[in-house]
Amino acid sequence: MSKKFIQHGDPGLFDEFLQNLDAAAYETPLLRVGKLVDWLIFEPTLHSAVLKKAKGPGGRPRFDPMLMFKVLVLQKLHGLADDATSFQITDRSSFRAFLGLTPADLVPDGQTILDFKEALRLADAYETLFAIFLEHLQTLHGLALAKEGVMVDATFVEVPKQRNTRQQNADIKEGEVPEEFDGKPRVLAQKDFDARWTKKHNQSYYGYKNHVKVDVSDKLILKSTQTPANEHDSQTLKELVAKGDKLVWCDSAYTGEELAKYLRDEEVEAQICEKGTRAAELTEEQKSSNREKSRVRSRVEHVFAQMTGSMRSLWQRCIGHERNFASIQLTNLVYNILRFEQIQRLGLKNTYELPGAAA
Repeated sequence: MSKKFIQHGDPGLFDEFLQNLDAAAYETPLLRVGKLVDWLIFEPTLHSAVLKKAKGPGGRPRFDPMLMFKVLVLQKLHGLADDATSFQITDRSSFRAFLGLTPADLVPDGQTILDFKEALRLADAYETLFAIFLEHLQTLHGLALAKEGVMVDATFVEVPKQRNTRQQNADIKEGEVPEEFDGKPRVLAQKDFDARWTKKHNQSYYGYKNHVKVDVSDKLILKSTQTPANEHDSQTLKELVAKGDKLVWCDSAYTGEELAKYLRDEEVEAQICEKGTRAAELTEEQKSSNREKSRVRSRVEHVFAQMTGSMRSLWQRCIGHERNFASIQLTNLVYNILRFEQIQRLGLKNTYELPGAAA
């Protein structure tokens, strides 16, 4: 190689060590999250979920549950499959720095990651972890959640499409297993009997819905629930909104006397966009009111944009409602972690002021 150029291909003893230090010192969003979050608040729940009494001596030691949980956070932040997550940890210095691993440390493989996710699901740990972090934000970081009200909305979470016949789909909708699948465990393992088709704006979707209640001021998810994709958005409002939420902003999907009465009974002021019909079109005053309400309500779309864009988490690889619901709950938790980092870095804590017309 010519001496005129920078030489390469001849590593020194400490080159990799120094490279890892450089990666750890660079302030990427990933490493800022790693430094900012108090991960120890999750430890008791993680240990109780995965640590079982040994049946006998021997066996390979398991990976630290905290390390495995941070692997799941890493996976959700980048929308990676299990095997791809394992490879990227091995390949990328920034991922190892986030996890506190050196090149000499073992990296969990895809099956180990899947087994850990299953252990958390079977222990119903995802909802507990979500609640723990939300309480942590309120008590130790002073985030006055729901002080200015909440927003409610839903988004589609798509899953691998099923290639069934019409009769097979009809049987699945009736809660039955098509006779062609009966006695074929490998086929059944790849069939999702809980996801549903639906259509919106002439576009078809297959999968589930993530229904969320989001704080108006800080855009943190306060509560969530999941349904098949064909469930109407309004069906989950009673589950999400309750007394103490003060104000709720929704789009026109949440109109109706039944829901209006529920909100009055719960002493929650409704800021819901009105819906026009062919027989009764919206007046200019109603259109103006909808625009003012949308100035606030549209903030919930920023949540879904984050999940769709950088996280790439509104497309799941799971099969069945139990695994998909658990994965969606984890998505909501990781979004809150990422949003918390943004709030702290940009100084956004409780700074949002409602537009005067919508207050």
